[in-house]
Amino acid sequence: MKARMPSTAGPKVLLLGAIEHQKVKDAWSSLSALGELITPKSTNPKDFLEECRSGAFDGVKAAYRTFASVDITGRVEGEVVEALRKAGLTFLCHNGAGYDQINVSDCTAAGIRVSNVPTIVNAATADTAIFLMLGALRSYNLPLVNLRKGEFRGKRKPPLGHDPEGKVLGILGMGGIGRDMKKKAEAFGMSVVYHNRSELDPELAGGAKYVSFEELLKTSDVISLNLPLNDATHHIISTAEFEKMKTGVVIVNTARGPIMDEAALVEALNSEKVFSAGLDVYEEEPKVHPGLMGNDNVMLLPHMGTWTYETQEKMELHVVENVRNALENGALLIYEQGPRTKK
Repeated sequence: MKARMPSTAGPKVLLLGAIEHQKVKDAWSSLSALGELITPKSTNPKDFLEECRSGAFDGVKAAYRTFASVDITGRVEGEVVEALRKAGLTFLCHNGAGYDQINVSDCTAAGIRVSNVPTIVNAATADTAIFLMLGALRSYNLPLVNLRKGEFRGKRKPPLGHDPEGKVLGILGMGGIGRDMKKKAEAFGMSVVYHNRSELDPELAGGAKYVSFEELLKTSDVISLNLPLNDATHHIISTAEFEKMKTGVVIVNTARGPIMDEAALVEALNSEKVFSAGLDVYEEEPKVHPGLMGNDNVMLLPHMGTWTYETQEKMELHVVENVRNALENGALLIYEQGPRTKK
């Protein structure tokens, strides 16, 4: 094998996936003053790995990746990380809040710094959680379906729902999205408890009560999942946890599907332990468990948490600015280091 010759030109800047907004496309194009903008020719993980190894990306310093680019690259781990390291990649700027498509430990070991979009997603995702919570509490899914079938409320009366006022919202994962949801839920007259790995500063908690995981399960009328997906949170809600919950509880998940055992949720819904659920994410996206699809009392969205023009544009701009900072200053605005595993 011939030795790779070092490039004397400026660094390469790799775009993995598509930029949607014109303002951001213009911002991306302006990076050409700092390096050579490139895109992969491959369209699947096998070909992408071969393209990496061929030398096509040699001299790459930074990469912008989208959530959908996983179809091109596969999960960013193992051989892919090693091939990108050999090509020269130092900065991987991810357009999303979660790292479940990226093995951060592998990147860290390879000297690749990874960044995300940690705060811009908060408001839109919390809005989605509130929408799903209200729809699930009020049993709105069935009448919505019946109305579009021309049956108005339906051939049989829809089940009576529940008011949010006076209910206890338990937030599992009181990060930025959880705190935003807390403020919005309080406008509906709900009280809020939360559980984190550690208790928040009182000012940051904003009056929400810190409780143990078990107490949150036992006392909440609505439970919202707002956790990152990692080894410690996979299936953190399953059969044993449902058994501890109030009968008639409502479950909301706008985080990541595998945080909750979907089969266990279906069983809890069928037994009426869980009154309803509002879901934006699924364990095997885009596949949805047939027991959820067939349940008229469940509110389902196809991963729409940040699906607004304003939020998507802000997210894209943030990633471009992260790439720019990496090229100009050799550093990321925000980055993640180290593994996330069970303790």
